[in-house]
Amino acid sequence: MDSDHEAYILLLLSDSNLPTGSFVASAGLESYVTHGFFTDLASPSTLSSPDKMDYTINFLRDSLSTYARSALPFVLDAHLVVQDALQDAQGSATDPADYPMARLTELDELYETMTLNHVSRRASKSQGVALLTLFSKGFSKPQLSRHLQSSGLPIPSGSEARAAAVVDKLKLLIRREETHGHLPLCWGVLTAALGLSSERSQYLHLFLQARSLLSASVRLNTIGPYAAQQLLLHAVRPIVELEMTRCKHLATGLRASDDGTLPEAPDDEVLNGPAMTWPLGEILAARHDLQHSRIFNS
Repeated sequence: MDSDHEAYILLLLSDSNLPTGSFVASAGLESYVTHGFFTDLASPSTLSSPDKMDYTINFLRDSLSTYARSALPFVLDAHLVVQDALQDAQGSATDPADYPMARLTELDELYETMTLNHVSRRASKSQGVALLTLFSKGFSKPQLSRHLQSSGLPIPSGSEARAAAVVDKLKLLIRREETHGHLPLCWGVLTAALGLSSERSQYLHLFLQARSLLSASVRLNTIGPYAAQQLLLHAVRPIVELEMTRCKHLATGLRASDDGTLPEAPDDEVLNGPAMTWPLGEILAARHDLQHSRIFNS
């Protein structure tokens, strides 16, 4: 993919109007605030109000750190599985969508077992299915062959048809409840189908997670919209870049060999694979449904 086309795909995917369902998720922030972690209990006599910008940055740092370590390996492996399937010109299987499905369902099952609470699982599945629907209804090429030809735009290629077949097959498995459709895996499938590079895919996924957290913070009235933009420009970028440096090469250990078998993963790949690194965040996220009133799904 040339850089101009990739840049255009990045612009499309970063659009806040995309119907991905992320606006109903706070990734545990609502529970974090409700349980008093935006209150300075160490100095109750202080006359000045607590700096909620600092609390927001602290939550962002801890949340993005554990999310990058747990999700980016699945984004990478799912992306590579679909990318390899689309580049396989021979297509030994009768249905080209069948080849990557076994690997994707194994990755999906592993993420299901590693997601430790039902609230996070629910939000991840909801957003994952929304991404696949977005590709089918929003990013697939319309039936405008004459107009595409007259404007000089390319007609859908065999690779694009294969990508659509993979997405449709995965959606069917999710509908049949044969797999889960978690967000990191579906994001990797979506970006591979669109031809985005794996590193750009991971970076954008982490950035959008941070932006979603700040959007939730604005709706919770812990910070204002201008403060959110300040954080997005000055605080989020170094956090995202740091976590990308740490986690962009991590894998799940479920990579398949050329003959389709699963070789034993190296010890360092298993030890340095996906993991949850913030137990407090997991506990608070699991308590989300126990709140008396709430505005988010997670």
